[in-house]
Amino acid sequence: MIGAMPELVHRLPRNVIIIFSGRNLLWHALAIFLTAVIVMSGFDWSYYLSTRGEIFLRLALPALRLGMFVPVLGSLVILVAGVAARNRRVITTAWALGQAALLAYLVTSCYKALTGRRPPPFHGPAAPIDASHGFQFGFLKGGIFWGWPSGHTTVAFSMSVCLITLYPKNKMLVFLALLYAFYIGLGVSVTIHWLSEFVAGAIIGSVIGRVVGKSFRAKLAGIDVAHV
Repeated sequence: MIGAMPELVHRLPRNVIIIFSGRNLLWHALAIFLTAVIVMSGFDWSYYLSTRGEIFLRLALPALRLGMFVPVLGSLVILVAGVAARNRRVITTAWALGQAALLAYLVTSCYKALTGRRPPPFHGPAAPIDASHGFQFGFLKGGIFWGWPSGHTTVAFSMSVCLITLYPKNKMLVFLALLYAFYIGLGVSVTIHWLSEFVAGAIIGSVIGRVVGKSFRAKLAGIDVAHV
């Protein structure tokens, strides 16, 4: 397992560059544009007001926990299972998911450090006035824990899309991966994040997952050839 550690950083610098270049840069621009539209149209605030209530909170709370622990524990469990079975394909898949989660966390942290968006007030009754415009542009004016885009969503979509890119023909896996990603994203959109932060996180996370998945797909193909 220790000897395989470099797989976590497989093509890492190159993947970072690809995430922020070419057509992928346009996807980042789309995330920003859609955020502006959702906020300025008042839809962020309308969505917030319409999703207050005990039922939404009960349905969403597991998403907060799953979105926090699955990226780490899930990748670790897959890695340990691969090592125990001496299955190189499973081991490489675990490292791919780990890199997707790592890059998603780093990218969202950088964005949050610059946008400093205040979270919606999700404890107690709904806020009396529109608080969805609470951006604090600058460096670390709002920290990197809260804010735009949703880290839970970005990580969930990056890992899910990475998995789908690696195993596109496995329909059940594709379904479960998308179900997980959307549950996490929608869960945080009615609790600790605004709807626009879920939308942006889904777009940016998908870009990251696609880039990482494509970079590891060739590696998996090489493993399959080696075992023929």
